[in-house]
Amino acid sequence: MPSYVVAGASRGIGLEFVAHLAAKGNQVFALARNPDQSKGLQELKGKPGITILKADITDPVSLRAAAAQVAKATGGGLDVLINNAAYVSHKYEFLQIDEFQTDQELIDDFKLSFDTNVLGPVLTTNIFIPLLLKGNLKKVLTLSTGIADAAFVLKAEYPYSPAYCVSKTGVEMANVKYAIKYKKDGLVFLAISPGVVNTAEEAPTPEVMAKLQEMGAAFQKVAPHFKGPITPAESVNAMLAVLDRATVKDSGSFVSHLGTREWL
Repeated sequence: MPSYVVAGASRGIGLEFVAHLAAKGNQVFALARNPDQSKGLQELKGKPGITILKADITDPVSLRAAAAQVAKATGGGLDVLINNAAYVSHKYEFLQIDEFQTDQELIDDFKLSFDTNVLGPVLTTNIFIPLLLKGNLKKVLTLSTGIADAAFVLKAEYPYSPAYCVSKTGVEMANVKYAIKYKKDGLVFLAISPGVVNTAEEAPTPEVMAKLQEMGAAFQKVAPHFKGPITPAESVNAMLAVLDRATVKDSGSFVSHLGTREWL
């Protein structure tokens, strides 16, 4: 059965990847920084095909330990790596790029965004590549976002989440670098936007709801058909369909969950 590592599996889309893939009979390794604090992972603990591992994507020591455990369980190989973990600040999410109260707040938010959204997937990918080279499917899916597409953001005139958007743009170039190096080895690297997905664990405040409505109106400038977020299950089903179809000729691409450059 194919083997998958899902990095950032504690909630939302990552948790849905784990549950979905395991239900299909795959061998799934769920990586989380604090798995004991994830209600969703604890509910999946002990279910067939699921192994939960403690690993922080910004900590290479914990990632190497997780990779060693995966290699021991699979005989040294890995079929698919899913880089799902990401960071967006709830405090600064709806600020524009010059609206941070202090220079230090801006610096801290950009640094944490870069560490998690760029260095995290790079470290994780580097550490698992030796296993992927020994696998059968040889695929890496890294989650990005439509609001990292400059053309879309300009058309929508979406001004918020500067650190998140900038860092997600960076991880796309990292994806391209991997695609160039490993084309000869048959590895496939895709950056995929999951769409607008409802992963909220509690109802938004009135202030946040107003910003979300503003965001929806901005998106409808570009995509008048946009009606609101989809569920994690819908997103994961769509992304895995895109990944399943992908071949080496698609490696380095940045696409949506629809398999195109249409983000909504």
